[in-house]
Amino acid sequence: MDPVAALREVGFWLERSRAQTHRVRAYRRAADLVERLDPAERAAHARAGTWTELTGIGPKTAAVIAAAVAGQTPPYLTELIEQAAPIGAEGAPLRDRLRGDLHTHSDWSDGGSPIAEMMRTAVRLGHEYCALTDHSPRLTVANGLSAQRLRAQLDVIAELNRELAPFRVLTGIEVDILDDGALDQDADLLADLDVVVASVHSQLRADAETMTRRMVYAVANPHVDVLGHCTGRLVEGGRGTRPESSFDAAVVFEACRQFGTAVEINCRPERRDPPSRLIRLAIDTGCYFSIDTDAHAPGQLDWQGYGCARAVANGVPADRVINTWPVAQLLTWCAE
Repeated sequence: MDPVAALREVGFWLERSRAQTHRVRAYRRAADLVERLDPAERAAHARAGTWTELTGIGPKTAAVIAAAVAGQTPPYLTELIEQAAPIGAEGAPLRDRLRGDLHTHSDWSDGGSPIAEMMRTAVRLGHEYCALTDHSPRLTVANGLSAQRLRAQLDVIAELNRELAPFRVLTGIEVDILDDGALDQDADLLADLDVVVASVHSQLRADAETMTRRMVYAVANPHVDVLGHCTGRLVEGGRGTRPESSFDAAVVFEACRQFGTAVEINCRPERRDPPSRLIRLAIDTGCYFSIDTDAHAPGQLDWQGYGCARAVANGVPADRVINTWPVAQLLTWCAE
């Protein structure tokens, strides 16, 4: 087994199980270190068993490398796979119908892994397509992409699509909804993207009237395809908890219905957004949905089961979930 692949696979299963970030980073850093070694250096360390002499490789990561170099599946990797719990088993029938993920991040903004690693993982999980939706420029804390950086990213995606075909990396962005409902990116550039997810990340405690007007203005924008994590709530996790934003959900969801903007069911365990009562309201309103991981690391791409379980529990019709559609149908809908 290739030691780089073994280390990254350990990282995947740790991320999937929501392990602490520092544990995951240790294996991903070790993978990067080994990948940079030339064949002669790798062979020398393998013969001498001196992997721990490399700064950034400790006893646990060295054990994974040594087993892989010896042609074995590392015992720690086997243990992680055997211990992995099913994610959202009750949503499995819907998960099986999903063809892709429309909200993911790479290390171009606040994700932890390169675009190629994220997308190769999506291929391995059986996706037919996956949208890369890094943040827009105003979200400086997340290293949001300027128009220039986003255009450069489009070139990277074009090259990756040639490599990964028939799998399709969809061009996209998670664009910040500004205080007045405008979008935080050039309109001409948004028009060129396959998928635009619009989300509120600031002034989350604004009054209901202000927030409703802001969100309606955004979802009515012809470039917006998905309304991301609409309440902004956090229910657990390292960032603490945060209550829902106040807005008139009936008005916002009616705007989503009228203007063809899907309501995202965000799969991140700390978000679980929208709450169940709002999922049911969106169903009754006639909205479409997108079940997205909002993944910031490869292992999180397998979190779609969390969102599928919530969708099934609340009665979301599968044919109203836009990422169950073939890519041609999805892109036609987005373009319209």
